[in-house]
Amino acid sequence: MSVNLAKGQQISLQKADGGALSVVRMGLGWRAAPRKGFLAKLMAREIDLDASAVLFAGGQSVDVVFFQKLTSTDGSVRHTGDNLTGGAGTGADDESILVDLTKVPAKVDQIVFTVNSFTGQTFAEVQDAFCRLVDETTGQELARYTLTGGARCTAHIMAKVHRVGSGWQLVAIGAPADGRTFQDLMPAIAQHL
Repeated sequence: MSVNLAKGQQISLQKADGGALSVVRMGLGWRAAPRKGFLAKLMAREIDLDASAVLFAGGQSVDVVFFQKLTSTDGSVRHTGDNLTGGAGTGADDESILVDLTKVPAKVDQIVFTVNSFTGQTFAEVQDAFCRLVDETTGQELARYTLTGGARCTAHIMAKVHRVGSGWQLVAIGAPADGRTFQDLMPAIAQHL
């Protein structure tokens, strides 16, 4: 059963039987908001949102996975590829990042997921944007965080997974930010470590 997360909400990444999840997928979906008016079709632009995962150890960035670096150095985190237009909306994922929690190096204690508008449009021009966490083994959606409100920002710090004892926990962050790439977002990410 999926949990609709509220900003700041946390969930444990343990299976119902008490076992730990092994591979999770952070999926991102969106659609361009319909434009209104006479020139709407002429002025319509594709919206290129990009999902990124930044790996941290002790508050320091140690690796990143994004559209130009699809796999982490250790191979535990993998981006499935860049989608330049979106369109899934409330359905399937437009971009996905797979995390093999069993292979994440012990020094990595947090993985922060971000989404940014590479083409510079604000989220006011996006609709049905979401990120969701899926148990990749079963395909079951565990949690979903929906972006609402059409913020006039170009990025969001979506969520993070972090170690708690021998397991992992997901935290919905949902913090608006500005930047076209994950590098632009590093000061905003630091506030959520």
